[in-house]
Amino acid sequence: MSVNLPRPNYTKTTSLVPGICHTPSPGQAAWYPPVMAGADTLGAKVSRAETVLQALVLMQRLSPDAYTTYLKDFYSQGLERFGSHWRYADIVTVLLCLTEALKPRTYLEVGVRRGRSAAAVASKAPNCTMALFDMWQANYAGMENPGPDFVKQELQRIGFKGQLGFVDGNSHETLPAFFAKNPDVMFDIITVDGDHSELGAAQDMCDVLPRLAIGGAIVFDDISHPIHPELNRVWEALVVSDDRFSTFSYREAGYGVGFAIRKY
Repeated sequence: MSVNLPRPNYTKTTSLVPGICHTPSPGQAAWYPPVMAGADTLGAKVSRAETVLQALVLMQRLSPDAYTTYLKDFYSQGLERFGSHWRYADIVTVLLCLTEALKPRTYLEVGVRRGRSAAAVASKAPNCTMALFDMWQANYAGMENPGPDFVKQELQRIGFKGQLGFVDGNSHETLPAFFAKNPDVMFDIITVDGDHSELGAAQDMCDVLPRLAIGGAIVFDDISHPIHPELNRVWEALVVSDDRFSTFSYREAGYGVGFAIRKY
């Protein structure tokens, strides 16, 4: 049964993502809103076979575990069986495409584990500033959760050179505290893949969505996970139904993923 979800508290912002926003020439009026491309444009690339191949190459550069070993095999078999006609998306393909298009200066992530998603961003934007939030819960989803030092080493393997900050603890405490301490900070890309309870995921989203810059992207994982149908409800209620965003949702295979571009 669905519950009543909290709602984000948006405030007006002038923070723009230059990689996707139009700036009028001096003396020109700003006739249109600044965002030049939304989810339809960017979504056309996230599920292409060429992007899956990029994701496979990235996974081969990272330290293996049971999940990434499975994922590499999944990618390889899909590409072999269906070739250029295969359409598949996950959090890695989405972040590879978004980072290439948006050229983010700042990135926030809730739910880091081994740093796979952060590595996707780092591979395309090695100088961006990252804020990574995790509880480092032992045996998370039946897999090792090795901690910040391991993630730092993984990012270094990818060639990351930007500023890196880890925030350890329960995101329902650490996110509000972080934003209270940094009242003006905005992010170009935000990934939420932490608490998978309905209220918990919604609270994470409500905390971060107002801190997404205009033209920025929010990425939300597992929207078709069979054990967590509540995540799609959160995605639909807080993002898809909100006119602030243009949205892309992939549910065809895997656990699904959604992303959205903030228009205003």
